[in-house]
Amino acid sequence: MGTASVEVRDLVKYHGAILAVDRCSFSVQPGEFFSLIGPSGSGKTTTLRLLAGFEQPDRGEILIEGRSMQSIAPNHRPVNLVFQNYALFPHLTVFKNVAFGLEMRHIAHSEVNSRVGAALDMVRLHDKPDRFPSQLSGGEQQRVALARALVNRPAVVLLDEPLGALDQQLRQDMRLELKAIQEQVGLTFICVTHHQEEALTMSDRVAVMNRGRILQIGSPRDMYESPRSVFVANFVGTSNQLTGRVDEVNAVTCRIHVPGMPSIVARYQISLTVGTPVTLTIRPERLDLSRDQHESGLDNRVPARIDKALYNGSDMHYKLRLSDQVVWTARVVNGGDQKGFTAGESVYVGWNAGDGVALTE
Repeated sequence: MGTASVEVRDLVKYHGAILAVDRCSFSVQPGEFFSLIGPSGSGKTTTLRLLAGFEQPDRGEILIEGRSMQSIAPNHRPVNLVFQNYALFPHLTVFKNVAFGLEMRHIAHSEVNSRVGAALDMVRLHDKPDRFPSQLSGGEQQRVALARALVNRPAVVLLDEPLGALDQQLRQDMRLELKAIQEQVGLTFICVTHHQEEALTMSDRVAVMNRGRILQIGSPRDMYESPRSVFVANFVGTSNQLTGRVDEVNAVTCRIHVPGMPSIVARYQISLTVGTPVTLTIRPERLDLSRDQHESGLDNRVPARIDKALYNGSDMHYKLRLSDQVVWTARVVNGGDQKGFTAGESVYVGWNAGDGVALTE
């Protein structure tokens, strides 16, 4: 593997007495779409600002294309940052907004015209070069900001909540478009967002941050299917949970004792021993609901009561009460003449061992 586009080594940053970034290390490969996600205050935005050069680390090192960024000013780094609010100049046309950085560098007029035209083609705004930002939709303004970043041909494009100013429907459309543009130009994108679904849709890899630390890095599928902590399981999508202790450990599965319930079989990823406290996590769509206690084919089956049945068009969301303290969510696809379940009804909740993960933290 060649030189990484970005390499972050043991980055530390304090804001006063608050440790904002705590020994973060990761690398991003050329042409990769990499996202940092986490709750507010997790350190993801500070990390992006450190990459951009707007803040300096207290310890650690940032390399871009193998070159240390220590003491390199923001305007001399091979990066461009796309802000959440786009930061467009309201008095300049689309063309002039995109051309601004090139003109500041005294690029020849003919090359400015060529590069701006190509950038506007990439973001499908070639027919609106003379419009002003106020005459554009939110999605179009976002594409202008992206074109302004791309026209400078940076090594890395940094995105700070790039779709945060858009309404829900436009967000869904634009995340697909943003990924398509990134693949077309082949540049490295590093995106900060708190919107998990957005990150899963667009990213080649995702890093989950909390309290300044990176908890897990992996593909969207890895993060969703194989979380390595309860925090990641909860933050990336919806997760049902049960706490218990390990009764038995086999090659790839363990048996968990949960007071008041049948024993449960689940896969595990970190070495376990008998007696270890664990939390079982399982996704709502992996649950099977049945009125038949003896329905076969699944490794686990526990009794529950339907607390709520919520119609959601393509599927039903059920709130399931397994005990006084444990409430789960199940998502069942609506199909044909299938008869749904109603509030107050007793059911059996089933799932396979491979669909649940036993976690120790």
